[in-house]
Amino acid sequence: LDRAGRMWTYLFSGPFANFEEYHAWLEPRPSSEDPLFFAFVDLQRECAVGTGAYLRIDPANGVLEVGHLAFSPLMQRTPVATEAMYLMMKHAFELGYRRCEWKCDSLNAGSRRAAERLGFTFEGIFRQAIVYKGRNRDTAWFSILDHEWRAIRAGFERWLDPSNFDAEGRQRSRLAIRA
Repeated sequence: LDRAGRMWTYLFSGPFANFEEYHAWLEPRPSSEDPLFFAFVDLQRECAVGTGAYLRIDPANGVLEVGHLAFSPLMQRTPVATEAMYLMMKHAFELGYRRCEWKCDSLNAGSRRAAERLGFTFEGIFRQAIVYKGRNRDTAWFSILDHEWRAIRAGFERWLDPSNFDAEGRQRSRLAIRA
């Protein structure tokens, strides 16, 4: 559905010319342990609408990152996207992780806004942190700490409550995260 390939601009993979090319990239992902990939499924549509992963998984220090986020146009800017991120973070903290990280290309304004909307705290820019798709990437770092999660979780749960949505599925109140 993303004919222009915009959703892949800031990802290490893609865009893909066709489904077969995407499938060839996707096929080995379930056997990976780090990154550990997930499919995001829209239960109403009964289809997968995105992918994401835990990566840089460090159980000894209680740190992991959520990333490799590829939301199709069916998932972008929907309650499904917010719920998927909530469930990933909730699971990480329930497993005992102390720190959940979000990193993105510093030029990716949409990802930076999303991180802040979801309750992540901006920590700074790592200049020339990596090279991908033939260019230097400055990386914006964000995190949520375990002691912040309780309040952040409550904000998600208020927002995700069915009473927050009208009959057409539009939100009544915006997501309000208080760390």
